[in-house]
Amino acid sequence: MIFDPAARQRAQRRADTQPVTFLDEAAQVEIEERLAEVNRAFQSPVVIGPRAAAWAARVLPGAETRPDLDALELEVGGHDLALHALALHAANDPVGQLIQMRRALRPDGLMLACLPAGRTLHELRTALAEAEAETRGGLSPRVAPMGEIRDLGALLQRAGFALPVADSVTLTVTYPDLRALFLDLRGMGETNILAARDRRIPPRRLFARAEALYRQAFGLPDGRLPATVELVFLTGWAPAATQPQPLRPGSAAMRLADALGTKEHDAGDPIDPGVRKGK
Repeated sequence: MIFDPAARQRAQRRADTQPVTFLDEAAQVEIEERLAEVNRAFQSPVVIGPRAAAWAARVLPGAETRPDLDALELEVGGHDLALHALALHAANDPVGQLIQMRRALRPDGLMLACLPAGRTLHELRTALAEAEAETRGGLSPRVAPMGEIRDLGALLQRAGFALPVADSVTLTVTYPDLRALFLDLRGMGETNILAARDRRIPPRRLFARAEALYRQAFGLPDGRLPATVELVFLTGWAPAATQPQPLRPGSAAMRLADALGTKEHDAGDPIDPGVRKGK
């Protein structure tokens, strides 16, 4: 287990008392644009995540909501749209959750997931690692591992989705100091919930040194600290017979060379110098 479920619940309870919503709002705008492109009226959507109710109110009024537990409480074939809202990055079994969502969808139902990934908080990860190596002579996990967009897209195929797509949007948020960044992370419920985290109280010099290294490597001319957030959006469809299907190899009605109006060469044939120069 990568993440501690009990720590995750505590982090979310604390976030409920002081919610920070700018990341939710940025992700919601992107999800709304993607839904507008689908041009379909969904009759039985479900939203999954720690702030599912707020997401449903903004993006899918009337949608059912579910917590982001390892075992999602979803009825098989009960929905035509499943939206996983900023929580899949903290799942111990993300493929399992994607499979559960696919099974919960009717044929040709849509799954959308949004999660921080890639280079998210790479500045903080670097500064903390260097500071801990200097002050404590070793490293402990403090920032959760982030999936790369190519790997996350592959998870859609492993989970059995059709027409999988993964894309990303990168945001940069700035803070006056490291404490302000930590307060925002706490307000989002994104504190350290790693199962292998160091349970000891860290010395103050660790974070003082981390901030100095952060400023040295990434600080902006105005003195603020940038924090990168890469939001990855996953889109997949429950398989259906009505969806576009790839053609059988060898079934093309004409050659590619004919379609392009060019001459076909066998492998190893010399290329005309004029062709090489674009003439």
